[in-house]
Amino acid sequence: MTEIRHNWTKEEISEIYHTPLLDLIYRAATVHRENKDYAEVQISSLISVKTGGCPEDCAYCPQAARYQTGVNVHAILPKEEVIAAAEKAKAGGASRLCMGAAWREVRDNRDFDKVLEMVTAVNEMGMEVCCTLGMLTEQQAQKLADAGLYAYNHNLDTSEDDYKRIITTRTYDDRLKTLEHVRKAKISVCSGGIIGLGETVEDRISMLKTLSTLPQHPESVPVNALVPVQGTPLADQPRVSVWDMIRMIATARIIMPKTVVRLSAGRTEMSTVEQALCFMAGANSIFAGEKLLTTPNPSFDTDMAMFELLGLTPRKAFKNGRPNKAKAVAEAEA
Repeated sequence: MTEIRHNWTKEEISEIYHTPLLDLIYRAATVHRENKDYAEVQISSLISVKTGGCPEDCAYCPQAARYQTGVNVHAILPKEEVIAAAEKAKAGGASRLCMGAAWREVRDNRDFDKVLEMVTAVNEMGMEVCCTLGMLTEQQAQKLADAGLYAYNHNLDTSEDDYKRIITTRTYDDRLKTLEHVRKAKISVCSGGIIGLGETVEDRISMLKTLSTLPQHPESVPVNALVPVQGTPLADQPRVSVWDMIRMIATARIIMPKTVVRLSAGRTEMSTVEQALCFMAGANSIFAGEKLLTTPNPSFDTDMAMFELLGLTPRKAFKNGRPNKAKAVAEAEA
């Protein structure tokens, strides 16, 4: 069985990343089969519970208030609308619902209270609940845990050295502190990045080193390909190559063998054959549903047809057990 390591060096990760492609895919597929049910893929659905108007300056993001991207700002959704979206996602095969809010950080106010209510309601439907709400304090992370939150997404985006080129309204340390708060609250960590931002290969390797040398590997690492949006500073970035996506996925799989590696943004540009190579290289999670917050995504029906063709099966919710209040609720119901 593959050894779980937290002391990877940049040189070691670079050597893996630059392995001849077919050898890299073979090695990653071998690690994947040793550590996971390789034919099982988690389906998550992502809903924007509060869209646009964000004060951050993330260069890739159409929801930043300072960019003219045509995204309509809307206030927080009613709980009933979120529950309806969760029911639709569950019927489509999703075992996790991720709720995103265009906030810089969570504030202790009525909107946060509404999110806590949504978390409890979706958890009670038997789905894993994930949130991505920006920066969190320890106390806020604990409130989310108490409400039944299963996972929290907070991406590193790129390397520490490259970060200031992409975002100036917060620091890399701010990101890492939020991950610490999430971990302390015993919520599972979802943290990855985006390729195609104009970063170097060294930046990608550095980001993977940061993730793989955390005291505990993230339970989920999303690998996103930039979807350029008109009006953002990165609107004219060329599309990232599928081969770069495969190298990132395979390298992440090898250095974080137990982690769920999520093939995230950018799938609409990929053929079924290209996605199949990503699954072979170790991806075992996708986002399904027509939208990823504000950008297009394949439909549930398209993905189910792909799953049938490739012999993939959707992963059930809570495969690794229920944490915190979620566990207590399930035990009480039983």
